[in-house]
Amino acid sequence: MMSNGGDGGPSARGVLRTELTRQRERAGWTFAQLAERSKYDGSYLFRLENGDRLGSIDAIGVLDRVYDTGELLTDLWWLAKREAKESRYHGFADLEAEATGIHEFSISTVPGLLQTQRYAEELLRTYGSDNDELLAEQVLARISRQERLTGPKALHYRGLLDESVIRRAAQDPDVWAEQLERLIHAARQPNISLQVVPLRAGLHRLLSSSLQLMWLPTGRTVVYVESSWSGELVEETEEVEYLRLSYDRLRDSALTASESLGLLRTALEDHTSCPTPDQT
Repeated sequence: MMSNGGDGGPSARGVLRTELTRQRERAGWTFAQLAERSKYDGSYLFRLENGDRLGSIDAIGVLDRVYDTGELLTDLWWLAKREAKESRYHGFADLEAEATGIHEFSISTVPGLLQTQRYAEELLRTYGSDNDELLAEQVLARISRQERLTGPKALHYRGLLDESVIRRAAQDPDVWAEQLERLIHAARQPNISLQVVPLRAGLHRLLSSSLQLMWLPTGRTVVYVESSWSGELVEETEEVEYLRLSYDRLRDSALTASESLGLLRTALEDHTSCPTPDQT
């Protein structure tokens, strides 16, 4: 079945997958025969046709030569890659709304699902959102996502917070106190687990970005990887498993949930006991 694009038409990735199958069947080859000709593993080729992964441009180029299709498959691959890049946030938002469970790691800021309204507003302003009307819409959209954490169908959420998240305060002391209180409250909820990754954990695989592992009702797992300036939805099986393993290993180096809650409480006490500039 061909996947649909955002406008209801066929997606480039779906067309590529269909064309890969059509070319192999036209040649009358099994996956084993194709593997012999292309020098790629049969299970890898199966996943390309099945849509589990997009594959590398090198592999697609080899298949173009094997099938004598010129640059047809290569062109479709680039279209699929661009399509995925253009729709990555829209796809993330839809998948997050469907997810039955989310495991998240945040490298520098409080995760959106746990932000207070005032913290979200200050954060978005630092990203250059100076249009008040647009800013209000962005804040509302972010806060409305948090409904997934409450109610009878609340999803299970596990958050790993780099220690820098709770050491980097908001500019407004009241905003930061409120945000720490929100994290403490969240950590006490039965469907939420928060763990702090201490700075002493050192270097690790996820040091350069934040991510969300999302479990979907279909049983599929996808990952959204985000940096300060971009984000990418990862759906290919091998990459998802690599990121999932990286997350699990990082969780092993984190403080326990109880220790993390204690650290959050200490951070709040230290923050509220420090005099503000107008008190000195």
